[in-house]
Amino acid sequence: MEAFQRPPAPESRQNGELDAYLAGLGERVRAARARRGMSRKVLSRASGVSERYLAQLEAGKGNISIGLLRKVAEAMSVPLADLVREGGERPVDLTLLIRKLERLQPDELAQANSLLTETLGLGESGRRIDRVALIGLRGAGKTTLGAALARRSGVPFIEMAREIERTAGMPVDQIFDLSGQAAYRRYERRALEDVLAAHPECVIAAGGSIVSEPETYELLLRECFTVWLRATPEDHMRRVREQGDTRPMENSGEAMADLKRILETRNALYTRADVVLDTSGRSAEAALNALGLALSDARRKSE
Repeated sequence: MEAFQRPPAPESRQNGELDAYLAGLGERVRAARARRGMSRKVLSRASGVSERYLAQLEAGKGNISIGLLRKVAEAMSVPLADLVREGGERPVDLTLLIRKLERLQPDELAQANSLLTETLGLGESGRRIDRVALIGLRGAGKTTLGAALARRSGVPFIEMAREIERTAGMPVDQIFDLSGQAAYRRYERRALEDVLAAHPECVIAAGGSIVSEPETYELLLRECFTVWLRATPEDHMRRVREQGDTRPMENSGEAMADLKRILETRNALYTRADVVLDTSGRSAEAALNALGLALSDARRKSE
């Protein structure tokens, strides 16, 4: 006959739940830090929290007051996030809407976002145009024009390639070598989400292939004012060489044929941008002025 085992005491059960919660909290803090490419030392300087405490927090041994606050929230049937968030109490409708959205799958969330944007016109507000995204193949001028436009506008300039590397914690080449295309796309999506959440105003230089990933491209189109920097295949090739990449010179005929094929297959995707700006035959200054005029015109129409 099996020995009788007492059920765990309420206090023991609560402590076990608290330990699990603190462990999950530590994992979320550690994951968020990794996504942003921040070392513990950098996070310590930025937050004013000691590295020792951050280490304890990430190990699931955070201050017990967090656990006590969670117990208070549970006792009132209130989400902990509602207690720790800044600002006044949320309207009831907003709380109910958030709870409904939390039950949706990722593809359903994207659909709900699109419906809200289209129905209420949220994507067409003045705020959308304050976040400009430049798309196009390498050599179109995204970095040159993007950095110049950001300086002129007084907003941050963000290169998605660098953000993807920060999110992954490794160079882009290593992402492909170690984990492949699918992993790169996941990091790209996560990096874009982080950028959109952190920067209501900025200029983004997106990767040339972002248009090939439907959900990520839809997010970019929905949340940013997009500009396709178009150039001739010859200008693309010349500019890439001027950047120091000699690979296209190894087999110039085949490289040019591949480039033309890529432009042809992506043409319909690139033309979904809000504005198409041809940079061929234009100096950097002339292209920047044309881009500025296009943005000014779009702002007038959105008002």
